[in-house]
Amino acid sequence: MAVRQKAVATLPALMRAMRKGTPNPNHMPLNQPLPSLRRAFSLYDQINLIDNVPEDQLRFQQFTDTGFKVNGLHYEGSLLCVGNLLMSWHPKKLSEVTSESLSIFQTVRPVPEILLLGCGRYIQPVNPELRAFIRSTGMKLEAVDSRNAASTYNILNEEGRIVAAALLPYGVES
Repeated sequence: MAVRQKAVATLPALMRAMRKGTPNPNHMPLNQPLPSLRRAFSLYDQINLIDNVPEDQLRFQQFTDTGFKVNGLHYEGSLLCVGNLLMSWHPKKLSEVTSESLSIFQTVRPVPEILLLGCGRYIQPVNPELRAFIRSTGMKLEAVDSRNAASTYNILNEEGRIVAAALLPYGVES
């Protein structure tokens, strides 16, 4: 009975401490590393397949409100990735993402099987004309927040799949 009373008395202080420890209202710390690509297989849980990725293969390691850390280097602004090619990309918000800004996909061969569109902080609806353009190139489109787009890119690229990503910085909200 005394243990229960002590727990009940401690609960309000614990709740206050948890609220104070939250860095932002979305409960997502900024400038944090992306989720680990570590794969655990029962007894072999110490195997880390990402360590065996070739040096020239792109790996997103962190994101900030204004850019990304890729293979140990920080890049500011939007990025366009095709396979293991990384390019600066001019759109600053989703409304600036057009068929013209993605025209490289009319000439890239082999055509990536999927384009991961990182919309910034939140998933946003994609213009139907842009969706039709992407479909006309032979790619599928997955529009998600930039954090998940970068993580998904890492996984698919690690698997050896032909993948592309068009990423707006995480701080973009509209």
